[in-house]
Amino acid sequence: MKTATDTINSKIFLLKESRLKLLRLHKLLVDTERKNFENRNGKISSGQFLNLLINDPNFEWLRRFSTLIVEIDEMLDLDDGYTIEMIDKYLRQIRALLDSKTEDEDFNGKFMNYLEVDSEAAEKQKEILKLISE
Repeated sequence: MKTATDTINSKIFLLKESRLKLLRLHKLLVDTERKNFENRNGKISSGQFLNLLINDPNFEWLRRFSTLIVEIDEMLDLDDGYTIEMIDKYLRQIRALLDSKTEDEDFNGKFMNYLEVDSEAAEKQKEILKLISE
């Protein structure tokens, strides 16, 4: 029989694995966006690209990923621990983001477009959704 500690440990493992896979998907999307940007506008430095990621409205959709990853990291760093409800909240947010069930139409459109044209991104998305649905 599973104890409460076993349940929270398995859920935290699931969240950490999902976060890691989400981070890899985010990196893939960021790298592709940089390549596309540089193909249109010429080579830029890493600092210039970081500035675009942070401030340019065209890259705002990617900030949905980075914001969620940072929020998960902050929860995992809490000194007083976390609850199953907190873990479940972030698992639901990952699922909503990857299913494009957000209220942000711009995000949904851009992310869905990537999934249609980039098989690696689509595979990573499916992998995470499969992991969190088990």
